[in-house]
Amino acid sequence: MASTLKAQHISREYTRKTVRENNPTQIIIFNKPFNTLSQFTGKCGDSTLADFISVRNVYAAGRLDKDSEGLLVLTNDGVLQARLTHSKFKLPKTYWVQIEGIPTKESLTRLRKGVKLNDGWTLPATVELMNNPDLWPRSQPIRHRPSIPTSWLTITLQEGRNRQVRRMTAAVGFPTLRLIRYSLGEWTINGLELGEWRKTPITPKQSRRD
Repeated sequence: MASTLKAQHISREYTRKTVRENNPTQIIIFNKPFNTLSQFTGKCGDSTLADFISVRNVYAAGRLDKDSEGLLVLTNDGVLQARLTHSKFKLPKTYWVQIEGIPTKESLTRLRKGVKLNDGWTLPATVELMNNPDLWPRSQPIRHRPSIPTSWLTITLQEGRNRQVRRMTAAVGFPTLRLIRYSLGEWTINGLELGEWRKTPITPKQSRRD
């Protein structure tokens, strides 16, 4: 019985190794435009990944809302995809966030320590004021009210809830006007024009299966 189980285990390991060798891991980083879905299919008239990326059988590791912009990581490796999105691995995600108004020290402290949302308290985050970034124009300009100034924040999270950044800034009284994911782990949008993608090599750390 023991020898049979061992043989089955060896067979499964061999099969997984063969699949990996025949289908080497691919990683693609993409600078997603505003109003584009983080998937390859959509309804008639939707802008999707298929409008930009020609590589087949890769899928987004985590989602970026249609009305958000910036870094999207795609891979054909399901294990790596899970590592990049599961909260267990605490992969940092940094966002550039344009908000309505000038945040107070108190509101920044609340964002850093955690705010209460309808699905519970957020984890501590790194939050700083930043200078206006040099960005591409958005296809649909943000709403502009001359009497109300805007500010930019850089926010780094260790978790990823649905529309979390937008809900966090709204909870402290400063609605998000524009949201750009700058980085995920070690990947960034540096050097990527809007709508541009490129393949990137996998590092030994990323290839770990534990």
